[in-house]
Amino acid sequence: MKLSFSTRGWNDITWDGCLDIAEEMDFAGVEVYNLTQDRFYGKGEAFNRYNIAATTRQLRDRKLAIPAFYQKCDPADPNSIEDIKKVIDAAGYMRVDNVGMVFETNDEQAIEKAIEQLLPIARQADVTLLVATQGLYSDTKKLCSLLDGFADDNLAALWDLHHTYRSGGEEPKDSIRNLGAYVRHVHLCDSDDRDTYNLIGEGSAPIKEFMDALYSIDYAGFISLEWKPEYMEDLDDYEVIFPYFVNYMSRFRNTRGKKKMLYPNHDGTGQYVWKKDELINLTFSQVLDRMVEEFPDQYCFKYTTLDYTRTYEEFRDDVNDFAKALMSLGVRSGSKVAVWATNVPAWYISFWACCKIGAVLVTMNTSYKIHEAEYLLRQSDSHTLIMIESAVDSNYKQIINELCPEIASAKAGAPLHCKKLPFLRNVITVGFRMPGALTFEEAMARCSQTSDAELEKMASQVRTDDVCNMQYTSGTTGFPKGVMLTHYNVVNNGKCIGDRMGLSTADRMMIQVPMFHCFGMVLSMTASLTHGATICPMPYFSAKSSLACINQERITCFNGVPTMFIAMFNHPDYKKTDFSYMRTGIMAGAGCPPELMKRAADPNEMNMRGIVSVYGQTETAPGNTMSSWTDPLDVRTETVGYAFPHVECKVIDPETGEEVGVGENGEFCARGYNTMKGYYKMPEATTETIDSEGWLHSGDLAARDENGNYRITGRLKDMIIRGGENIYPKEIEEFIYTCPKVKDVQVIGVPDKRYGEEAMACIILKDGETMTVEEMDEYIKSHLARHKVPKYIEFTDSFPMNAAGKVLKYKMREDAVKKLGLE
Repeated sequence: MKLSFSTRGWNDITWDGCLDIAEEMDFAGVEVYNLTQDRFYGKGEAFNRYNIAATTRQLRDRKLAIPAFYQKCDPADPNSIEDIKKVIDAAGYMRVDNVGMVFETNDEQAIEKAIEQLLPIARQADVTLLVATQGLYSDTKKLCSLLDGFADDNLAALWDLHHTYRSGGEEPKDSIRNLGAYVRHVHLCDSDDRDTYNLIGEGSAPIKEFMDALYSIDYAGFISLEWKPEYMEDLDDYEVIFPYFVNYMSRFRNTRGKKKMLYPNHDGTGQYVWKKDELINLTFSQVLDRMVEEFPDQYCFKYTTLDYTRTYEEFRDDVNDFAKALMSLGVRSGSKVAVWATNVPAWYISFWACCKIGAVLVTMNTSYKIHEAEYLLRQSDSHTLIMIESAVDSNYKQIINELCPEIASAKAGAPLHCKKLPFLRNVITVGFRMPGALTFEEAMARCSQTSDAELEKMASQVRTDDVCNMQYTSGTTGFPKGVMLTHYNVVNNGKCIGDRMGLSTADRMMIQVPMFHCFGMVLSMTASLTHGATICPMPYFSAKSSLACINQERITCFNGVPTMFIAMFNHPDYKKTDFSYMRTGIMAGAGCPPELMKRAADPNEMNMRGIVSVYGQTETAPGNTMSSWTDPLDVRTETVGYAFPHVECKVIDPETGEEVGVGENGEFCARGYNTMKGYYKMPEATTETIDSEGWLHSGDLAARDENGNYRITGRLKDMIIRGGENIYPKEIEEFIYTCPKVKDVQVIGVPDKRYGEEAMACIILKDGETMTVEEMDEYIKSHLARHKVPKYIEFTDSFPMNAAGKVLKYKMREDAVKKLGLE
């Protein structure tokens, strides 16, 4: 975010004086109020038609900006409307993004008529009209309704905290929930409960909550100080007021350094660019540029089931072309681009293209149905949707036609207007055609409409702390939350994961985990492409295709959830597969039985001698702890390793918040460079997850050993409390897994009238094995304490899972309660 001040009220300061103040006091811009007054527009003044070109050059030379022109507007006064038109013309000429308007009437019909008159002119000038949250629209629901009604990219909101909080009676979290991505510019001042103005930070306006709300939408625009000398009779000196504002707001900023190096890998067969365990201050686009600089002819992508093979340089060409195509479709910095697809080439091209221009890729679970898709696309304010026709048992084409019937009569490539999804402007299809949508190839062909110079200008403005990705948590209660991850979060977490896997240009990573999940996007793609490795994606998981890929491409590493490993072990082609080139890989995403990991590590099995596990959550981009591929096997298979560099970890008593001792169970907490920016439009949920000291509370139960390695023992919510005894499902699962007849097991808690809760074990036996409930009960009783022995044992063929391969324990609990009659 950048700071500016408004010229409103400072009539004695010349335009040149305003620019001097901005430079001297560390403002990034000056907001111009009432441009058409003689002070600015009169003969010989800065914005007169004869001087406006010189003023534009002056701003550029001083590296200052005008974030917005701001005018009062009386829809009933033709002169007022004409003034706004003049301001729009000036903004278009000077490339000022926004023209703010405060309407001096409560006549909604008159306001709508004025906007209808002004919008075509704004579109022509490529200027966004901003309706201020003042007067009638200090009620942001009313403003949102107005904006939704027009659903136009050139109409948005100017959020003035003072008016929404004092006049509208709204908390910032409520205002941002209503306005979301409509907020393009903001005004800030402080006041007390008597509506008396104060220096910033000295009143009672909820400034921190206001900033949290802006962070929750990854707002990257200007915060403009709105102050007039008459606000405080005894203080009218800008030399006090302006520096005070800048100093106070500096607490909401941060900076980071950068470093880069080039090194040989462990056996001299490959190279990697950056020194291990050090953070880099680069965007995704800059990472790709560096890979092209060092390894232009190294294969970046090699599909075995689709016709797509690219070197790093060729892949960057695809990315740049699609980035220009997205720009031609109105995608800009901060725009949300949702991708609803399996691991097809378009997914990767779209992600890196969005990163190039500062847009945000929103991941969509491939198993979503209409209810979840509507929620995500609306909650994320998605501007563009890129999708395949269908996957799993969801027909995306049918869903989008139902959500957006307007698409059937829309012109492909023209801005879409959809009542249910007011931000959605484009739909791009991959592998099929649909009325009103461009195919991926047709969209790519639009790249010629944007110049390379325009692309590089936009790319140069992307910051490492900009959000690049929003992933929606698959929570078991409430609506999913959009986790905002920055370039800095994801690039560095992927790099650190690749460091601990020992990745380099010598590696060939097969990616079979879904890209809509961090396991695919960060642990697989980003870990590989920050180390110059080659990736061989599978569009979707198939044990047969994965085993064939390992043979064909001499794969050195791959990642997967336990069920993927089990499926590969059990496939008829497993014994025909050559694992001699295999070196490392990650088993994660669900409880990882040590015996399964050790089998994968066995030279006579998968030969994954450097197998590791990673622990984290989406909110930490996602990794917190991990062992190195060279650590002892028991560390790699029986723990989730130790903290990543530059990440602090601790285990606390969830009741007291105090750190517990070695070996004791408690809640796992972490803080560091990998912590999310927040939940999109949910500042309250963000503060519930990240405490005032920056610690992210995971909700997971863990214990740390004397060497700093962590074991995950369950979820706070999964923990079973039986008659006052804490029972950790993972402990029971790991024991049951030692039974040679058991293929997989999940332990859940179910209600009990006497003890509150009892344990239930749901078990899948290996093919051809049989076992009775009584036999399993005896096996457990002979090894575990009585209170840990599950009261219920059930043999089953499968567990309910989401598309990322995670077992849905909440679903298992619901089914068990019904089946056992425990409701």
